[in-house]
Amino acid sequence: MPTVRIVTEAELRAVVPLDGEAVACVEQAFVALAGGGVVMPPILRLDIVEAHGEVDVKTAYVPGLDSFAIKISPGFFDNPKLGLPSVNGLMTLFSARTGLLEAVLLDNGFLTDVRTAAAGAVAAKHLARTDARRVAVIGAGVQARLQLDALTLVRPIESATVWARDADKAAAYAAEMTARRGLPVTAAASVAEAVADADIVVLTTPATAPLLMADHLTAGQHVTAMGSDAEHKNELDPAAIRRADLYVADSLSQTRRLGELHHAIAAGLVGADEAFPELGAVVTGAATGRTDPAQITIADLTGTGVQDTAIATLALARADRSGAGSAFES
Repeated sequence: MPTVRIVTEAELRAVVPLDGEAVACVEQAFVALAGGGVVMPPILRLDIVEAHGEVDVKTAYVPGLDSFAIKISPGFFDNPKLGLPSVNGLMTLFSARTGLLEAVLLDNGFLTDVRTAAAGAVAAKHLARTDARRVAVIGAGVQARLQLDALTLVRPIESATVWARDADKAAAYAAEMTARRGLPVTAAASVAEAVADADIVVLTTPATAPLLMADHLTAGQHVTAMGSDAEHKNELDPAAIRRADLYVADSLSQTRRLGELHHAIAAGLVGADEAFPELGAVVTGAATGRTDPAQITIADLTGTGVQDTAIATLALARADRSGAGSAFES
């Protein structure tokens, strides 16, 4: 009888750290998406407005991988008031040859956090200046922490500044990340102050109105926008996309529908069919990335099913090697 491996969050945290292999795994997922052959349907989304909740279901088949993942990712943002985490969920892995269930990864959003941070690293690796050393992080949650961790894997980061709506959370972030990374992290009083001297700016919030404005941007900056993964979310001033020298999407079909690009289209600043490169094409060299240190670049990352299949496949391989999880006959 076929067996199914069940791996808990604690086990996954032990075997899937945010490291160079995780970044490379996600980078190759973007390469696969650019190469064609990937089957990635639109995101299935369920909103439960009265509970301030949302559920996304993402999946993708990637040629060459033995398995494909289906991820269920709920986010209920009033949960902290109840003493509960705002994000949870799981990933399931199926054989790409037989369709049989191979694994259930009870990650409670951990693998999504890792692959999202890794995607930020990939974007910075291919779009930020090679000498980028100063980071501004907007937001002070889990992803804000992981994004700084990830950037240190691809750029010689020497300092960081954080801004969050809650000044106490920003101060706590600064203290924690200074100790964790061994580099100075300071809290800023405003977004403008946070990004003024930054080489890389990362947006990590669920904001529904722009936080980073076009006139905040300065020559040579790279911006990675992570939070606009639903139609109503918007962290970046739509005018910033028109001001930038280079805009890059993780999936152009997605960013036209729910990313920061979606808001620029709605504002009439960008044509609905205007062509922009995708990150995978920049990684492979099929599209041109940064060509001048003075350019302003923007990566609009909405999260793709191909990233979930990639990180879930890596997680199962590491679980198998380490003996993590429990196997059951299906």
